[in-house]
Amino acid sequence: MTVRVRQLIAGRWRDGTGPRSESRNPARPGEVVADLAVATEPDLDEAVRAAAVAAAEWRLAAMHERAEVLGAAARLLDARAEEYGSELTREEGKTLAEGVGEVRRAAEIFRFNAGEADREAGEIYSSPRRGESIMVVRRPLGVVAVITPWNFPAAIPAWKIAPALVHGNAVVWKPASLVPLLAMRLAETLTEAGLPDGVLSLLLGPGALGTRLVEHPGVAALSFTGSTEVGTRLMQTCARLRKPVQAELGGKNAAVVLADADLDHAAAEVIAGAMRSTGQKCTATSRLVVDAAVEDALLDRVCRLAAGLRVGDGLRPDVDLGPAASADARGEILTAVEGAVAGGAEVLTGRTPYADTERAEGYFVPPTVLRLADPRLAVWRDEVFGPVLSVVRAAGRDEALRLANDSAFGLSGAVFTNDLDFVLRAMSEFKVGVLHVNSETAGADPHVPFGGVKDSGYGPKEQGRAARDFYTHTTTVYLRAS
Repeated sequence: MTVRVRQLIAGRWRDGTGPRSESRNPARPGEVVADLAVATEPDLDEAVRAAAVAAAEWRLAAMHERAEVLGAAARLLDARAEEYGSELTREEGKTLAEGVGEVRRAAEIFRFNAGEADREAGEIYSSPRRGESIMVVRRPLGVVAVITPWNFPAAIPAWKIAPALVHGNAVVWKPASLVPLLAMRLAETLTEAGLPDGVLSLLLGPGALGTRLVEHPGVAALSFTGSTEVGTRLMQTCARLRKPVQAELGGKNAAVVLADADLDHAAAEVIAGAMRSTGQKCTATSRLVVDAAVEDALLDRVCRLAAGLRVGDGLRPDVDLGPAASADARGEILTAVEGAVAGGAEVLTGRTPYADTERAEGYFVPPTVLRLADPRLAVWRDEVFGPVLSVVRAAGRDEALRLANDSAFGLSGAVFTNDLDFVLRAMSEFKVGVLHVNSETAGADPHVPFGGVKDSGYGPKEQGRAARDFYTHTTTVYLRAS
């Protein structure tokens, strides 16, 4: 069934004023999941103007009032997780278990941020002057632009929108064009939960609309998740306009397996990190650095696990991996693999496209493991964003850490070892924003900071209490009785 998707602009659900567009099921490209009329600049202008008006009232609401909206939204998402999770799978491609789990994670994120109402809201400092106190209070920014990717169409918008709202901001949200249905569902949930008109607007349209949103004089700040290339352009725009920006960008995450690691456990975690969600997440394990002493033993386990993964339509209960999200995504993944092979990479498993009718017509990619003799290959350095794991061997701990850090990116990393000295060294020297010890590189919890270093991130971290550092500004108040 094709769902008609509408825009939420200034508190009204309506069509955009642009041409029609549609999203298709990547497992069955002939199936149209949703269609819509896209938003244009006049729609954007109306949304931002309404948000500015709504923000002036929303900021005056007690934080507990704002939190109650988020709590109600969490309850609605929990109740509809199966329904929305199924729609997420049809639209984006991940397995049904992952789709339902993502909707439940969005609910968890709303609940955590609703709890801000019961946490400390400012600070008091001693003054060097008699009769005076110094207070630091937090105030919302105003209208915040939120631009989100297609790979987590419920969770990533939730971890941006929820803290923005609870701290008193209005949001104009532009999600990726591939996932309009889940965007509408999330916005519907918030409006049904009692969010006042205009506090959230949803604009569905082409990428250029995001640039125009950032440039709008009524927008105070930007929170962005997406590619490093697009994020860099938007950061430059924000710098020119002197607007705060929070950017979560690309990743090329390494897992290091040392000789003393539990190899069965390490192999299972590496495959989970590399292949779940079809490798389409910024925290996916895309590089594996293995001590030469256990290389063959580990890769035997890794390849058996990869080859045993069941690939197909994510709505089927017996499937481990769904398709890539689009024809373009599939093409880019396969091109990266062929480029690596041409550069001398050894294919340990995967690579060969599926020939059966169902998977040949859908955007499916076989789980692929490549052994590299040369870590200068593009597949080791550039984000592939698919179920592709590249492997290099290391001659001991020093080289393993050097190879892990040999990347422009620094989002997530993992080390597998029972050597406490190496763990402490990795905590100090592994240049990542998120470090896992004896677990996969992927994963984020709503109560702790998330974000990368180097080319993987810019600005304050997301999630946890760190989120308020971006969505509020501080005012230092010197308080003295007259």
